[in-house]
Amino acid sequence: MDNITDLLKVYYSRLFPLDEYYKWLSYGDADLFKLREFSFTLEGDIYIRYQAFNDQNDLGKGLVSMFPVKIDIGAVFNIFPGEKSGSKKLEAMERELVFDIDLTDYDEVRTCCSEANICNKCWKYIGAIAEYFQLIFGGAYSKRKVNLYKIHPSVRRALNIISPIFVPMCVEEQNMLGTEKNINKFLILLPDDDTRKEVKSLFERYTTIMIEYCYPRLDINVTKGLNHLLKSPFCVHPKTGKISVPFNPKAVDKFDPITVPTIHKVIEEINAYDNLDKTVEGDSSQAKRIKDYKKTSLNKPLHVFNEFLRKLELARTKENIAAVEFMDF
Repeated sequence: MDNITDLLKVYYSRLFPLDEYYKWLSYGDADLFKLREFSFTLEGDIYIRYQAFNDQNDLGKGLVSMFPVKIDIGAVFNIFPGEKSGSKKLEAMERELVFDIDLTDYDEVRTCCSEANICNKCWKYIGAIAEYFQLIFGGAYSKRKVNLYKIHPSVRRALNIISPIFVPMCVEEQNMLGTEKNINKFLILLPDDDTRKEVKSLFERYTTIMIEYCYPRLDINVTKGLNHLLKSPFCVHPKTGKISVPFNPKAVDKFDPITVPTIHKVIEEINAYDNLDKTVEGDSSQAKRIKDYKKTSLNKPLHVFNEFLRKLELARTKENIAAVEFMDF
């Protein structure tokens, strides 16, 4: 079963965490979910926007019938996104706060990989991100991209994290001074010819260089654009087959992007589990007693996601209690 369409049919019918997914995007409000836009990319690059679903079952039917190769999540709108209305204009009302960091934005400073490729070395750039702040700006032809005349408190906090890892990560692993090409990239960051000629000036610019190489490069349009689509967790990358999974940011250094579950792997795991269960029990009754994803390497990422949902529910409960107390006068 190597055909991606066949794999997706099994994935959406047995492994996609529909219960947890709905609990997240409904936020305890079924009416809110109905106004949410979903965008599906189907095989053959068929792109369908403004999909909306009445409830969890409706979404499940849509996934199983269309088996999208990619899912994007849009905003919550003022009216049903698929509704044709001449009297009321479709308007995005709210959306999750999203900070987008793409490792391809680090191609000018990472030397281990480029474009869509990733390894544990360049994943350390993600590990170095404590909080997002728009600092890096300018296009490919801008020379000095960092202005540190006035250091923002968030930059100071970032420097506390960057400083101990800058040499092993950028100088050694990324070999930022190991080739003539890399040295030229480095020298462009320095302010003038005199500084370029004097080794001592490197130390004067050390803070600037650390920030340029390691500070989060935020795509501000993703954060600002209310109608900007968000790649959905638990969708499958059409080229690599890797499943988009959540991870605990406190354990980012332990997360291995190379071993992320793939659709091929989880379907092999579920088949192996069921076959073993049939051998032991003589039928498949035992296999049906637990959720299918728990039989696979998706179990750990779903544990992280469920913990997120638990905290989300706790926060919502506290908000409701506070609202009641405020009204009780």
